[in-house]
Amino acid sequence: MRPAPMSSTVPVASASAHDVREGGRWTPLQATKNAVLYGLARGAIALASPLPASWLRALGRALGCLVYAMLPQPRRTAHENLARAFPCMVHAKRRRIARLAYVELGGYLGETVALLAGRPLSALPIAETSRRELDLALAEGRGVVFASAHLGPWERVAASLVAAGVPLTTIAREGYDARFTRILDKLRSALDVPAIYRGGLAAHVRILRTLRRGRVLGMPMDLRSRVPSIAAPLFGVPADTPVGPARIALSTGAPVVVGTAAPGPLGLRITITRIDTAGLKAGTHGEAILTARLNAELSRRILAFPEGWVWMHPRWR
Repeated sequence: MRPAPMSSTVPVASASAHDVREGGRWTPLQATKNAVLYGLARGAIALASPLPASWLRALGRALGCLVYAMLPQPRRTAHENLARAFPCMVHAKRRRIARLAYVELGGYLGETVALLAGRPLSALPIAETSRRELDLALAEGRGVVFASAHLGPWERVAASLVAAGVPLTTIAREGYDARFTRILDKLRSALDVPAIYRGGLAAHVRILRTLRRGRVLGMPMDLRSRVPSIAAPLFGVPADTPVGPARIALSTGAPVVVGTAAPGPLGLRITITRIDTAGLKAGTHGEAILTARLNAELSRRILAFPEGWVWMHPRWR
């Protein structure tokens, strides 16, 4: 399959005028709205934290069901995205997947609250062949670029890798509201998952240093984001896709793997697949080919576990 044509995604001034991460300023209305949302979130966390993890998971699933019913625009986006991914599937089945996705994501939110409250959850197992694949890549001594997705309980995936002795550092984006970023920092600190923020000072230096130390660099790349991107097929449909994983891998020579949660005979587990980079060179052509290969693997994984993905995200313009 030939790579999709290159297309740069560049943030426009109007899009970032009110984004504090890019030097913008909130309007008074935005500041009030964000303060209310943050207050509601902190209040909900405080009220829910004393509950057992199983209750929090059940409450999260109920909340997901409620959100699906109450918010029409994200629901419409989920249905449109599912139609792109499953064009031959009957509408009723796609609607069922959309509802299940909301319910599952609500359950993962409940698990996150449990983790914030200091309640450990059982680690997801790593498939034996996957662990061997990762260890072989690490043995090459150039670090590993670990491309991933918001598929299943992704925070728990990172924590499970660290618990299994994988030297993981993740790439993250600061939250729209710095107060929410601090909540995520608390979670990642509790899980011993170090993070590099893309907008942070000397982030590129820290990224290169991470790989030179032989660590695993976790990079989610399934969502549309205001980062350097190119068009690459996702479910066979061209989608603006972050080019960072391919660019970093080809410029450093680090091997590339894709890893996510995946359904197994005994429940969810972590599976890892190495992506072929033989013959690819740094530069736009090699980056386009590698990004297309990464999206092809992510597409395969999401289609095999559709209820675990964020279909309500506006992935396509």
